[in-house]
Amino acid sequence: MNRKYKAVLFGNGTMGERHRRFFEYSGVQFLKIFDLEDLDDAGNLKTSLVDEFVSNEKIDFAVIASPATTHYQYAKLCLERGISVFVEKPLATLGEQAQELVDLANRNNVILFVAQSECFNSVFLNFRKHFMNEIGTAGSAACIFRDATHVGIAANSSFRLEFRREHKYSARCRDVNVALDLLVHDLSLCLSMFRYEDLKVEKFTVSKNEDRAKMQINVAKGAHAGAEFDFIVDRNSDIDVRTISVEFVNDDGSSSCDYSVSLAPHNENGEVVHISDSLENEHKFFLKLMAGACSEWGRRAAQCAANAVKLATITTASS
Repeated sequence: MNRKYKAVLFGNGTMGERHRRFFEYSGVQFLKIFDLEDLDDAGNLKTSLVDEFVSNEKIDFAVIASPATTHYQYAKLCLERGISVFVEKPLATLGEQAQELVDLANRNNVILFVAQSECFNSVFLNFRKHFMNEIGTAGSAACIFRDATHVGIAANSSFRLEFRREHKYSARCRDVNVALDLLVHDLSLCLSMFRYEDLKVEKFTVSKNEDRAKMQINVAKGAHAGAEFDFIVDRNSDIDVRTISVEFVNDDGSSSCDYSVSLAPHNENGEVVHISDSLENEHKFFLKLMAGACSEWGRRAAQCAANAVKLATITTASS
C-alpha cells in the first residue's frame, strides 16, 4: 500500500482492537480512538466530541466497532462528512437505516464497507464457486458429477440449503438479538449467491430470550425458483457449529445428492477455530476499495449487507 491513510476508530474492544492492529500493520495512522473514557452517563459516545473531531480533522476512513446499536449514528455522521466507513456487522439495527446509509455513501461517492468476515472465508468462497457451477450446469439441462463418487445432478432437480450457526454463550454482542448478531452472516452468504429481489421469507421465529432463531426462505422467481433455504442460529448452544448443507431433490421428492460443508475447523474440544484469512481478506478488500479498485463490487457488497439487515428485522414471531 503506497498511500498512508489516516483513520479514526469507534470502539476498541475485541473486534476494534483486531481491526486496528491489522490496519496499523498496513501503515494506517489512527488519529483518535473513541472508547469507554469518551462515553457519557448514558453509555454513549459524546456526540459533540465526535462531531467536532471528525469535522476538523483530515480523516480518510472510520472504523466502527462500537456496540451495534450505535453503528447507524456514527456511520451516518462520517458518511455525511465525506469520510469512508468500515463498520462491523450489523450495518444498522433497522432495515430502513441500513438502506439510508447505502444511499448516503453512493450519493457522497464514499466507501461503505460492512465487516462480515464470513463472506471472505476461503472455505465459503470455494464452496460458492463449486455450488454455483453445480446449479448452473443443472439449469442448462446438463448433468454434472462430483469428485470420485460420480453422483449425477439431474437437470430437473431443485435444491435445498441449510445454513446452521451455533456457539456457546458469550457476553459479547448482547445489545442486539441473535438475528442481528448471527443470522446476518448467513443471510449475507446467501445473498452473495441469490438475488434479494427473488427471495420470499416464509417463516421466521425468534425465541423469547432472543438467543435462537429459525428462518425459511423460498426462491419465488428467477432461474432458481422453487429452491428453499433454511437458517438456524443459536448463541446459547451446547455445541459449536458453522455449516452449509446441500440437498438436491428430484421431481418425485427423492434426494439425488446431498453433502455438508463446515465453514471452520474444530479444535480438540469441539470448538470452532476461526479461519484467520477471513479477517485478513476483508481488510485487504477494503484497502483495495480505498485505492479505487473494485468500486462496483464494493457497492454491491454494501447493498447486500443492507438487504441482510432487512431480512433479519422483518416482523418476527416468538417461540
